[in-house]
Amino acid sequence: MNQKFEYLLRQGDNALILAQQLCQWCGKGPALEEDMALSNIALDLLGQTRMWLAYAGELEGSGRDEDKLAFLRDAGQYRNCLLVEQPNGDYAQTLMRQFFFDTWHYFLIEGLTRSSDARIAEIAEKSLKEVTYHLRRSSDLVVRLGDGTGVSHAKMQAAADELWTYTGEMFIYDDIDVAMVEQGVAPAANTLREAFLRAVAEVFGEATLTMPSPDAYMQRGGKQGRHTERLGYILAEMQFLQRAYPGVEW
Repeated sequence: MNQKFEYLLRQGDNALILAQQLCQWCGKGPALEEDMALSNIALDLLGQTRMWLAYAGELEGSGRDEDKLAFLRDAGQYRNCLLVEQPNGDYAQTLMRQFFFDTWHYFLIEGLTRSSDARIAEIAEKSLKEVTYHLRRSSDLVVRLGDGTGVSHAKMQAAADELWTYTGEMFIYDDIDVAMVEQGVAPAANTLREAFLRAVAEVFGEATLTMPSPDAYMQRGGKQGRHTERLGYILAEMQFLQRAYPGVEW
């Protein structure tokens, strides 16, 4: 049960931290349509967060619901991958981060619809339509901007080169991931990685972008609670209300 609890935290924390990052674009997007789209994607991810963390809290059995898990943990207790805590930067960096996450997330969620854990399969089934849209949207924008002007192409290539080192962690399985695969809860790493690389290569080909080497050095540690200093700033903003006024309710 502890391993499954940790696995659920990883899924919930990925969606939660990325949603918080996207919320920072509200009112600041490069165009009204993009402003609204990013806010809606953030809301989708928050909905998924609630399902993952609610189930995690039930398995833990210590009285922590999704709100307590989201707002009353310190940075070292978060299990999100390092990719989602990378800075928003310019719009190219935000979009490339989203594309890399969406591509991995789609294949993961699609695989989890066949999970041996009925509750996980149900959450994945509910999330799949949203995740499919997220990937379609980010893929289309990568192509449009990558194969756009010289400036947009250069910015997208720079973002891809900078963020690529954070994509490998999603396929570096530890004992918890391996246990979930053995129990039929989660899909295997090699299956996800092959699908991810094929999809990225296809989109980058259309976008006239150069795909970084799959064998490049990859950062890791987020799933085990070793994060960049950036996560601390994200949590300081996200958790302020609960930290300042413990137990407050609307």
